[in-house]
Amino acid sequence: MNFTNSVLEGNRLALARLLTQVENDSPEGRAALAELFPRTGAAHLIGITGAPGTGKSSLVNQLALHYRRNDAARRKVAVVAVDPSSPFTGGAVLGDRVRMRDLAGDSGVFIRSMASRGSLGGIARTTAALAQVFDAAGYEIILIETIGAGQSEVDIARLAHTTVVVEAPGLGDDIQAIKAGILEIADVLVINKADRPGVENTERALRSTLELAHPTKRIYRHHSQTMSVTLPEVDSTIWIPPINKTVATEGRGIAELAESISKHAAYLRQSGTWAARDRARLGSELEAVLHEALINRFLENVERRRYDEIVEKVLNRDLSPYEAVKFLLNGREK
Repeated sequence: MNFTNSVLEGNRLALARLLTQVENDSPEGRAALAELFPRTGAAHLIGITGAPGTGKSSLVNQLALHYRRNDAARRKVAVVAVDPSSPFTGGAVLGDRVRMRDLAGDSGVFIRSMASRGSLGGIARTTAALAQVFDAAGYEIILIETIGAGQSEVDIARLAHTTVVVEAPGLGDDIQAIKAGILEIADVLVINKADRPGVENTERALRSTLELAHPTKRIYRHHSQTMSVTLPEVDSTIWIPPINKTVATEGRGIAELAESISKHAAYLRQSGTWAARDRARLGSELEAVLHEALINRFLENVERRRYDEIVEKVLNRDLSPYEAVKFLLNGREK
């Protein structure tokens, strides 16, 4: 079945079926992606990541509602919610989607849950492909929510134009943001559940981390006297992640968060970074597809018996994985 025309015409059923084909990496899905790819490149990809329990799903729900109800442009919104497919959830892949019931019935919103399928960091390999389908189908805002485990922050930063990192007070990880190198990937910082005790500590920890990266004042002590020296202003061409406080369950702070995201998008376009991020993202995707294709091609051509023998030698510690690869490659050359 050719889904392309129906998807471009706004047929939601055809879109859902195509997303399934793409997620399953079927020949039909690949063919449709090839047809749709020239129509991509207009959407703003926004990654939402953070530790479990920070309220990412509620935040995504409120952001989507804002773009549909309060944004003057009433832009079409797609939500890609990457859920764990491991036993951690007992298979309840759609559990968090209950929080997005407010979006039901809006034809300008499309929510797609997908399993991480064991992908490191919770970003499934086909997430980028699904985002391309939504982009071609005319969805101007694409919200990608990760499971917030492992290296998901790094993975989402490779995919999104704007990466929103969500923290919450009371999780005992105020300093965890620094350990995780949060400033390396965060474009916008959010302290959700800001009505809880400890929000000041969380904000203080994040601001201290930002100060380390972009110092504006330095404190000196000399003979019990404290002196404050103001440093030169930070380069205005550098984007410093703003810190937004929200209470997603009540919709508080969502408009301000959307404004921060909008300002970051404007910064990306004005500075030329938007094109650079697109180049890096597509280059990374190309490498991933190439890597998989080369592995599959190799396994198709290698003799199965020989491959099993090499694996057995690795298991017996007779060969290291590096030596095993060398033997396998040399075997292909004979």
